[in-house]
Amino acid sequence: MEPSTKHQILDAAERLFAEFGVDATSVRAVTSTAGVHLAAVNYHFGSKDGLVQAVFARRLEPLNAERLAALAELLQRCPEPDLDDLLRALFEPALRMADQPGGTDFLRLLGRLHTDPEAFGTLGSVLELFGEVRARFVPQLTRCLPELAHDELCWRLHLTMGAMANAMTSRAVLRWMSDGAAGDEGAVDVADHLIRFVGAGLRGAPAAKADPEI
Repeated sequence: MEPSTKHQILDAAERLFAEFGVDATSVRAVTSTAGVHLAAVNYHFGSKDGLVQAVFARRLEPLNAERLAALAELLQRCPEPDLDDLLRALFEPALRMADQPGGTDFLRLLGRLHTDPEAFGTLGSVLELFGEVRARFVPQLTRCLPELAHDELCWRLHLTMGAMANAMTSRAVLRWMSDGAAGDEGAVDVADHLIRFVGAGLRGAPAAKADPEI
């Protein structure tokens, strides 16, 4: 079956946004690559910002549904799961995305979101796609790390997401760094490396508080 005009536009936009960035990619470039009329973007998405939102929603909505299902299954087995199991439920669905058609392009685009968020005019609405995942996972992670102040926990989770984004998008650098000894692992093995690394960071001693001035 031939892809619909809407899906042709989404595929082209995802590929071009990942390669050149959102700001550097015009609507005309997207429609030219997709082989559709220029007006099709406005018809299907309303604007370029609407197109950006749709590109992310197409991938992130099923991804986060998978994460939430993994968390629900985990909580059914154990009402208070440990940190490593929570991290696996968060990481593995995202890491498996590389095996999907077009998944590599989207992971590159997701990496751009982490490294240059100001390039996304609809950043707030893109981040909102993660809203339910944040609402469900953060209380569980907080429970596992009660010694951390809220701001300290948020910093560590922010760095955790950066580590995950790097693991998903910079495998070529890893292959170069390791002379080919690493970088071709599957999602489960990559998740294992991430869990060991970020788990140690998340469990680290709380930041020392400055002595009050006398």
